[in-house]
Amino acid sequence: MRSLTKEELKNVSACKTTRFYKKGDVIFDEGETLHGVYCVRDGVCKLTKLSANGKDQTVKLLGKGELIGQRSIISDERTNLSAVAINDIELCYVPKDQIISNIHKNKEFSFEVLKHLASDLKSAEDDLITMAQKSVKQRLAEALVYVQDTFGADAKGYLSLVLSREDYASMVGTATESAIRILSQFKKEDLISTSGKRIKIEDYEGLRRIE
Repeated sequence: MRSLTKEELKNVSACKTTRFYKKGDVIFDEGETLHGVYCVRDGVCKLTKLSANGKDQTVKLLGKGELIGQRSIISDERTNLSAVAINDIELCYVPKDQIISNIHKNKEFSFEVLKHLASDLKSAEDDLITMAQKSVKQRLAEALVYVQDTFGADAKGYLSLVLSREDYASMVGTATESAIRILSQFKKEDLISTSGKRIKIEDYEGLRRIE
């Protein structure tokens, strides 16, 4: 949005609305036609893909400032992912027509959108490489590090974003039982500690060195 003129920003602001979703609410389903773009104001959501075995695979976590649905409205295709609120979330919604209009009129904005889409593509490629080349143990260690790096920790050192064991399993592409077993192993090795669902990273560098 930084490349928009004051007048364009004013027009976008005039037509945007705020939407609220509770934890577990579906923002949109895979296969839907979107009529606008969402921007996360507060909270976290996950993008998921339904696999052949009927289970949801978490593709990405999105927090404050992140955009949701931009690729679908620009390509004019149905969504290939679902978006689900991980916790209570506040979203800013801008209609498709307003976004497309600015893409046509403002070259700098168009280039900014392209860079954002290219960044998303690189991230997806990196994720594919990680899934293909790294063990479940490595992927789970990286997921914990990612959650701390992205969403931070609370005053007591616990990860600010509280995810279920099912969520972690979905992120790294394994069974929940396997994720629980590996987390227990990390705990025995003093890499992490837990309190209920909450996780604290005790040895950040140790997790990064997992092989």
